Amino acid sequence: MKIKPLFLSLAMAGMCSQAMANAVDQNSYANLDDVVTTHLSLDLDVDFDDKQLEGFVEHTLKWNNSKSKTLVLDTRDLDIDKVMYQTQTGSWHKAKFTLANRDDVKGSKLTIEFKSQAKIVRIYYNSRPEASGLQWLTPTQTASKTHPFMYSQSQAIHARSWLPVQDTPAMRVTYSARITTPKDIRAVMSADNKDVLYKDGDYHFEMPQAISPYLIAIGAGNLEFKAMSHQTGIFAEPEILEASVAEFNDTQAMIDKTNAMYGDYAWGRYDLLMLPPSFPFGGMENPRLSFITPTVVAGDKSLVNLIAHELAHSWSGNLVTNATWEDLWLNEGFTSYVENRIMEEVFGRDRAVMEQALDAAGLRAQLKTIDAPDTRLNLKLNGRDPDDAFSSVPYTKGQLFLIYLENKFGRDKFDPFVKTYFDEFAFKSLTTAQFVTYIEANLINRYPGIVSMDKVNEWIFEPGLPTDAPNPTSDAFDKVDTATTAWLQGAKTAAQLPIANWTVHEWLHFLNNLPRDLSIEKMTELDDEFNLTQSTNAERAFAWYMLAVGNGYQPIYPALDAHLSGIGRRKLIVPLYKSLITNGKKDWAQSVYLKARPGYHPLAQGTIDALFE
Repeated sequence: MKIKPLFLSLAMAGMCSQAMANAVDQNSYANLDDVVTTHLSLDLDVDFDDKQLEGFVEHTLKWNNSKSKTLVLDTRDLDIDKVMYQTQTGSWHKAKFTLANRDDVKGSKLTIEFKSQAKIVRIYYNSRPEASGLQWLTPTQTASKTHPFMYSQSQAIHARSWLPVQDTPAMRVTYSARITTPKDIRAVMSADNKDVLYKDGDYHFEMPQAISPYLIAIGAGNLEFKAMSHQTGIFAEPEILEASVAEFNDTQAMIDKTNAMYGDYAWGRYDLLMLPPSFPFGGMENPRLSFITPTVVAGDKSLVNLIAHELAHSWSGNLVTNATWEDLWLNEGFTSYVENRIMEEVFGRDRAVMEQALDAAGLRAQLKTIDAPDTRLNLKLNGRDPDDAFSSVPYTKGQLFLIYLENKFGRDKFDPFVKTYFDEFAFKSLTTAQFVTYIEANLINRYPGIVSMDKVNEWIFEPGLPTDAPNPTSDAFDKVDTATTAWLQGAKTAAQLPIANWTVHEWLHFLNNLPRDLSIEKMTELDDEFNLTQSTNAERAFAWYMLAVGNGYQPIYPALDAHLSGIGRRKLIVPLYKSLITNGKKDWAQSVYLKARPGYHPLAQGTIDALFE
């Protein structure tokens, strides 16, 4: 079924799909079999002084069990003031509620009892400064240095820390919101942002398509806006706005190419919100408004695959969603595959293959450090917080699985399968088991004798990579390897390395594959010739620092201090802290961390705190 704007107004809002009935989400208390929220109405004040969101949320309810009069919601560190509900006849009453003791992973179960089945329930509450899904930044922690900044990060189970909600990807809601801020602060959300271009401190939002709660997002700060095309634009602090527009002005071309491959973009506009450097991820695919780290503004478009990734989520993840966090690969594996196809269409096959090869090499290295059960695509959390279990496996192993199928069936067969899959499950959540049933009927059995279901099940349910997994290689990397060998053997000097036309991908391949016992003389030669310690490309700097820490190269430490103190993207800081601890620099690393910690997001703080414990 082709997605068209008329269909979107329906958006399957709040429909309790078969996926929901089959999904068992161990990370949520929600009683979805009894009742499901179909729409949320938020009315919240952004209080920078007390570092809290305060107000109320209304849930419009659909009852699946005619005998139930109980609504169970997920919360974490919320203060609940009172609960009111509207009956089916329209009268309002006070509801009895109980907030259970806090579980370290799931938070506190909020149980609301009604005398009769409620049509709408209104919960008055406030978040707390320690909310795991919000970060509050002082003016000095922002680019502008003049205004505070607040933003949310709800994936995986952090929406409950700023919103009492059925916090599971198995359900979907539409939402509307009124957000009030200081008059010189602009608020934005993962919704229609057309009414926020006038800055007045009172903002209204509508999200007409049904999304899972982890995709509800908010940001507020000294934000300006600039359009890049009729469909795309950027919200950012003034200091980074123009550079961001120049870096990401190929976004419309990415949308157009993806439309042609997988069906029309289903969300109206696609804008970007540039966040402060403390954002713990590269990007977050919040619908209509992806949240982006400034560490990918490299000045040469070398890291824009991140934008392709977040855009790809508009089909895989936001449109077709994993029903539980054990099914994350359905989100990230498909997204990584579509991301690479977008990069191929916009920037060419050579660049796409280089990115495949880098990611595959990174996965193969990480597989050596992960417990075997966690190397399966269909992950088993066993009570863990999803944040503690996620790795590159759902991303890159999932992508390699789809590349394997593409290679076996050919794009003439595989592309229509993927497009039909997106159409079939649009605005639905599904489990791995449902996907297996779907692929068997619509690909494996349709084209018999090409790939067996035993092979499909090996990819999904067995640890590690199959022996016949794709191993992408790049001619460009082969040339880098030849030059590297000549340099290591003394046949070339660093000045003779053919770096003039190297992309960041070739640099990363070069640095990541250098020996971890490289001599200080060789390290010094590289640094003197290429000034790697002062690299302004965040990915290249990270690769160099990882090499240097492992090899005991001391001149990096002032720059490494600035790197660790200046950004909060976990990918670019957590491995460095681990390496510093492993290589005898724990005291130095801890002194840097104590200084940098207040500027890190709670998710990064929790990860790094555990390293030093």
